[in-house]
Amino acid sequence: MPGENFVLRTTPEETAAIADASISDLAQRLARRLQEAPTPPATGDPAYPLALLHVLDQLQQATERLQRQAATDAARAGAGYPQIGAACDMTRQGARRRWPGLFHHSTERPTEQPTMTTPARPFDVLLVEDDMADAMLIEEALSERGTRNLVQVTDGVAALEYLRAPGSVRPDLIVLDLNMPRMNGHDLLKVLKTDENLQAIPVVVLTTSNAPDDVTGAYTSHANAYVTKPVNLDEFEQAVQSIDAFYLDTATRPRP
Repeated sequence: MPGENFVLRTTPEETAAIADASISDLAQRLARRLQEAPTPPATGDPAYPLALLHVLDQLQQATERLQRQAATDAARAGAGYPQIGAACDMTRQGARRRWPGLFHHSTERPTEQPTMTTPARPFDVLLVEDDMADAMLIEEALSERGTRNLVQVTDGVAALEYLRAPGSVRPDLIVLDLNMPRMNGHDLLKVLKTDENLQAIPVVVLTTSNAPDDVTGAYTSHANAYVTKPVNLDEFEQAVQSIDAFYLDTATRPRP
């Protein structure tokens, strides 16, 4: 993958010292320029350190904007979250949290290496999930495999409204949480599997619960699979991509 051979000829400490010295010099020159003073004022005058503080704050904001742009450019050039994280001395998960969505809503093939083979076409997935953080992780995991047509709703009532609305796209797969407001996953599953127009759509329960009653209840209501959400982010992503790979790549689906 492009970016795998990214190396620096300095240690992190040496790089930090060079960066600190350069930023300090730049900030002092900018502060004096803003004050229209060729040299710093006398010790004890708060005007200059306050001007310096203002400049440093602006430089920090500029750095954050430039880092986001650099991360985006790196992703477009072929780097993945592991390489982007390594460039900033952070983990892959840290880079994902800091710059989410670098590979999301792209018209190009995702550049981060997927866990499974990318599907031949963009499948339609309905995600019934009220946790926004989990929804974002699921959406990113799916988008990395090419599954871009994802609709997210936050409870069973909204899911049925979407599925039964005229003109709605029939999903290839429904990913369902259990604990939700208004209509929970258990109740929605019972409705889906007794509705002649919807019962053939594969439904995978993806939830934090591993309680035996929840597992048994889901399969009794004819869930196609039950997956407990892993706590580890990498394992979470792999679980979602494994669901996607089996139901959208391997399994034969009924014709619309």
